[in-house]
Amino acid sequence: MIRWCSFLTLLAAGATAALLPTSSPRPNILFILADDLGWGDLSCYGGSISTPHLDRLAAEGVRFTQFYANSAECTPTRAALLTGRYPQRVGGLECAIGLANVGRYDDAIRLREQNELGLPASFATLPRALVAAGYITASIGKWHLGYEPAFWPDRLGFHHWFGILGGGVDYFHHVEIDENNVRLCAIYRNGQLVRRPGVYMTDWITEEAIEWLSLAPREPWFLYLPYTAPHTPFQGPDDSSPEPVPHAEVNRGTPERYAAMLRRLDECVGRIFEALERGGVANRTLVVFTSDNGAIRPGSNGPHSGWKGSLMDGGIRVPCFVRWPGVLPAGLVSDQVGITMDWSLSLLRVAGADLSREPPLDGMDLLAHVRERRPNVARRLFWRVRRGDITWRAVRDGDLKLVTRARGMQTEFEGLFDLGADPGERDNLFLRRPDDVRRLSNAIAAWENEVRAPRP
Repeated sequence: MIRWCSFLTLLAAGATAALLPTSSPRPNILFILADDLGWGDLSCYGGSISTPHLDRLAAEGVRFTQFYANSAECTPTRAALLTGRYPQRVGGLECAIGLANVGRYDDAIRLREQNELGLPASFATLPRALVAAGYITASIGKWHLGYEPAFWPDRLGFHHWFGILGGGVDYFHHVEIDENNVRLCAIYRNGQLVRRPGVYMTDWITEEAIEWLSLAPREPWFLYLPYTAPHTPFQGPDDSSPEPVPHAEVNRGTPERYAAMLRRLDECVGRIFEALERGGVANRTLVVFTSDNGAIRPGSNGPHSGWKGSLMDGGIRVPCFVRWPGVLPAGLVSDQVGITMDWSLSLLRVAGADLSREPPLDGMDLLAHVRERRPNVARRLFWRVRRGDITWRAVRDGDLKLVTRARGMQTEFEGLFDLGADPGERDNLFLRRPDDVRRLSNAIAAWENEVRAPRP
């Protein structure tokens, strides 16, 4: 039986809900986040791996072809979702937090030394505002927004939580393995370590989610369901072993194992959807599915160049679709450019949340855009990824995209691409269009100054 958070907390949330109209059309919200899933991995995006349950959700809703993650790594994209803003505004979260709570660039290292590496509660607009609007909330799966208790999900607005704090665990032994092969027990339920040796991690997350759905005391609810699949280690459901995968083997995988991981993820999403149907809430639940960044080999980023960790489109363009029966058109394919933080504003508006006391959000209302079938609008979107002394920067402005990579103060790569004519970023226009390079470089510099993090 799932251990709930304090009874008083739920009573307080229930009291808030009692002030809302009982006939409110607000939906339940299920946000499913895959981990390192590439744009070309799903069969509904042309992939070779059969994913019928995810394909069904996409077919019954709106599928986006030009959707981006807020980063090429795990932690910053998750921060963008929960804050509704560029992750650079937080500080220290422009790179995935390393296993066992390691900062991987100067700002993150400094915050780690102060035990402050994570997402502070004051930044967590999405869960906090949903609770204030009367939603019951749960986070079940991968957290990766801070190891310190001050950054745990319950401090940021989740009534119930389960999962791993870090970036990835052995799928059967449920431990993190650092560079010295030191094992760290990593699975928590509401702050308590829990163990189920031998249970496949994707299945365990699914079972916890189904149980929570069966026990949720009322509607509306928000379930944040960030799976660990298909993140490394590459282990399919039949790949159990007596010992955890050694650190040196974590990033080594075969297409067959990757396909097995993805098929099990698809099956588990199907199980979640079946639970919604059994509970009679499938048609009043808004479901969003996307990924936190692009794939690494042997995954597929489709026609897009680059991999996870880079700001070429393969590292940041991801699958995304949303299903809301009776509200969103089924079978619509949208070319509107979107980004992770768009969902924060979109979901909060659907929930009727009061945003007057929150800082301005950086995204657009993507739900309203497709619901009202508005024409596509050009976007100007920014990215910055830091790890060690490497810094990637990128801006997409309409169809033009400028991307650079620097090592310290030395620029190693500069590219300008017309994504409308060249979605694979093969034709570098950097030397041929100096005026556009100058304009977009100035835009990046102004953005960097505007999103400067306030934490000392």
